[in-house]
Amino acid sequence: MPKMKTKGSAKKRFKLTGTGKIKREKAFKNHILTKKSRKTKRNLRQPALVHPADEPRIKKLLALA
Repeated sequence: MPKMKTKGSAKKRFKLTGTGKIKREKAFKNHILTKKSRKTKRNLRQPALVHPADEPRIKKLLALA
């Protein structure tokens, strides 16, 4: 049986933490930033974790499952 391939789009967007959780960047930080407050833009910089309900799907894309 051949190896499972990783989806390139998922490889670019997600990283695995040391404990096996999946880290992601937040959306809405690319354009139309003038109407967003300074606080909003600052909070969008922080990485977030993928919701546990979505983890199996993402792990399949990353060929971890």
